[in-house]
Amino acid sequence: MKVILKQDVKGLGKKGSVVEVAEGYARNYLFPRGLAVEAAGGAMRALEEQKKAERMKEERLRREAQALRDRLHGQTVRVPVRAGEGGRLFGSVTTKDIADALTRLLGQEFDRKKVELEEPIKALGTYPVLLRLGYEITAQINVEVVAQQ
Repeated sequence: MKVILKQDVKGLGKKGSVVEVAEGYARNYLFPRGLAVEAAGGAMRALEEQKKAERMKEERLRREAQALRDRLHGQTVRVPVRAGEGGRLFGSVTTKDIADALTRLLGQEFDRKKVELEEPIKALGTYPVLLRLGYEITAQINVEVVAQQ
């Protein structure tokens, strides 16, 4: 019997896949637990529509990430911090500080998990920082750490 999985089932398949299973397994285990539905005409059409909608959403998100890369690549972002003698910082500049500066620059929320820093910045200056925007799209920006007035 062919069924469409509504959830991931270990050893059987991922959500949305169409698999062939024994009729007893489907009727006694998968259907009562809501893990699958029978692969009939209406269910197959609904699955195709759902997959089409997911592809369109993924393509839209990819285009948005590319537009964000084009907007940010090569930009310089200023991060004002408190600094002491010799340009040493009180604390350090972290991914959260850089994400906050990008949020102010873009006018929309920027996730700190997309900022890739090998180690926190602990001195004044300009540093190259890599942004991972998703879908293997990256952007290189410069972070200028300046002393706060």
